[in-house]
Amino acid sequence: MHSFELLRRALLVVSLSLVAGNAFAQAPATKPFEPEVGRAGKDVVWVPTPQALVDKMLDMAAVTPQDYLMDLGSGDGRTVITAAKRGVQALGIEYDPDMVDLSVRNAAAGGVSDKAKFMKADLFKTDFSKATVITMFLLPSINLQLRPLILNMKPGTRVVSNTFTMEDWQPDETSKIDPCDRWCTALFWIVPAKVEGTWQSPQGSVTLRQQFQMVSGTIGGTPITNGKLRGDKISFTAGGSQYNGLVNGNRIEGTVASAGRTANWQATRAGL
Repeated sequence: MHSFELLRRALLVVSLSLVAGNAFAQAPATKPFEPEVGRAGKDVVWVPTPQALVDKMLDMAAVTPQDYLMDLGSGDGRTVITAAKRGVQALGIEYDPDMVDLSVRNAAAGGVSDKAKFMKADLFKTDFSKATVITMFLLPSINLQLRPLILNMKPGTRVVSNTFTMEDWQPDETSKIDPCDRWCTALFWIVPAKVEGTWQSPQGSVTLRQQFQMVSGTIGGTPITNGKLRGDKISFTAGGSQYNGLVNGNRIEGTVASAGRTANWQATRAGL
């Protein structure tokens, strides 16, 4: 091959390399995904929870490193990441894959990828029964659909919602942050034990009626007042006596206090 032809081919290769290099240099860089407020999701639109309210929600739930938190509709991951920074193992359930990817990056940037995990999933097809704490920022209609599943969770499970209620299941506590523009209220529930029915005790037959965490009925024919469940802990007054107990399935064990004296008290579900 003549030297002229070799030179021509070399110049052609250089020219093509320069063109390719310029094209690469001029190509716009891919912009990182940044969600806009109001981004449409499967069941709700995305609106970020103010960080101060995230902190308040976790404070109300009194999360500890022994907890397992699940955030239903985890968005950009801020609640899961904040919990992870408190030493909590936390999992975010999010249907939008772009938000899941963003959350994973945010967790890595926050140095908590070992504790903050995220899963692309449908809330209504996800088993969250192992959680000890549930957090959420969903619509009331979605809360109501999830309510039967939540009420079947282990008594004592803590649930915190940003702003939206569980309809007639009244929260155990409500707290607002100030100053705050929007989305300023945290609502807190503790899943109550199931005590509806008839029980037998040394004080006589116990009939309990239950409306979520509120309890009424009779014991030995005496009306029960101020009846309340806080997870698996039950308390009520009857005939001037104060009853406190721990519900363990079909058995209640505790104390009864009257006239300055305290004695042990127990009840067993009838028919067993």
